[in-house]
Amino acid sequence: MIRPTRAMLLAAGRGERMRPLTDKTPKPMLKLRGRTMAERALDRLLDAGVEEVVVNLHHLPDQIRTRLESYEGLTIHFSEEAELLDTGGGVAKALPLLGEEPFYVVNGDAVWLDGVHPALLRMCARWDDSLMDALLLLHPTITAVGYDGPGDFMMTPEGRLRRRPERELAPFAFTGVQLIHPRLFKDAPAGAFSFNLLWDRAIEADRLAGVRHDGTWYHVGTPDALELAEEELAYDLGESEAWAHNVKAYYDAARTS
Repeated sequence: MIRPTRAMLLAAGRGERMRPLTDKTPKPMLKLRGRTMAERALDRLLDAGVEEVVVNLHHLPDQIRTRLESYEGLTIHFSEEAELLDTGGGVAKALPLLGEEPFYVVNGDAVWLDGVHPALLRMCARWDDSLMDALLLLHPTITAVGYDGPGDFMMTPEGRLRRRPERELAPFAFTGVQLIHPRLFKDAPAGAFSFNLLWDRAIEADRLAGVRHDGTWYHVGTPDALELAEEELAYDLGESEAWAHNVKAYYDAARTS
């Protein structure tokens, strides 16, 4: 099983759908139960054995830098963008800091609770370097908290992905969490571009795979969705406190196995 030690946290966007909250606060700095969404993502990465994280910046960058530069347990690098580079372009700019091995990419507003086993380690166990360039964490649309979209992907029993057909519904939504190899960016364009471009190329090569998330995923796209996530997370964390120590023990055991 691979053990990624580097990751990228996408935190540069303006969070237009979250306005007016994001007029003065970057979306990843919005809080759920007293902790920012960015810090919740970093907590998961730290537990999974990540040592270095690159955070890209653009909208209200000083707030993010001030909040995260002292995060304990991780070495944080910042990649500031003079102009927004979108998801793919932002990671492409930071590639020199991310090494030559697979690394995690996590959206700054990705909020999830693990199921029976930690999601990031399940992704590591599923990774097959000979078969994939990117592995996406997907969640069933019908159980996603705050999600009302048509879904993003169809997935075979073997985990191969294809796009949702036009005017149809897809059973899985992208959670904002992925594990990728730097070769995914081979011949990528300069400047701003979306990860969708890279995913479509990987689909054509049959090298895009998915893992079904078996925990809880909160789609936090609007102020109403943020409020719902706050309510649901309070309930879910209350239910999960009894086994939180078991999750930590699982991570610790995985590091030494």
